[in-house]
Amino acid sequence: MRADQLLVDRGLAASRSQAQRLIASGASWRDGPLVAWQRIAKNGEALPHQAELQLLDDAESRYVSRGGLKLAGALQLSGWTVVGSRCLDLGQSTGGFTDCLLQQGAAQVVGIDVGHGQLHERLRADPRVVCVEHCNARTLVPADPRVPGAAQGFDLIVGDLSFISLTLILPVLMPLMAASGRLLLLVKPQFELQPADIGKGGLVRDHASYGHVETRVREA
Repeated sequence: MRADQLLVDRGLAASRSQAQRLIASGASWRDGPLVAWQRIAKNGEALPHQAELQLLDDAESRYVSRGGLKLAGALQLSGWTVVGSRCLDLGQSTGGFTDCLLQQGAAQVVGIDVGHGQLHERLRADPRVVCVEHCNARTLVPADPRVPGAAQGFDLIVGDLSFISLTLILPVLMPLMAASGRLLLLVKPQFELQPADIGKGGLVRDHASYGHVETRVREA
């Protein structure tokens, strides 16, 4: 069996793309307790079904996607706790942010995504998770029947959104927050600047532009 697929089948990775990152970080295998460990050379390397697997980067496999690592780092830096919180996850996708929130003690996570069928099955089966699909975050209102508890407000709103400026989404979110609610959104400079300020491949290389991005988001 392909090495990346075997990692998925064993539950060591949520997807083949995550398995491939684990392999690149130094995953290894052996065919029995008396056999030396061998580093997996490539994603498509054929491994025995009974092979024993060992991961070098445990952090990579902690969440269903790398988004979980991003949010975990941000929460650690901010010092915020999410224990017992009701959270709104914008751009839920596979569920990396949702997974992180649950592992840190969130009481409920309501996820919003314009797509469908992306949320990892483990999270979809979790009773603390509500997945609202085919939903554009810009259309959210406190009385939205698709979003349980929106009228009461959320303790924490997190998000990893693409192809939209946060200046358009922040005014929508304020009515959805509890009185002491907090926001933690990923800022993507390429969606906050004019086309002339964005380099090849969608990269923002001019460091002076980052100050402009910060000002725009703060003023929103």
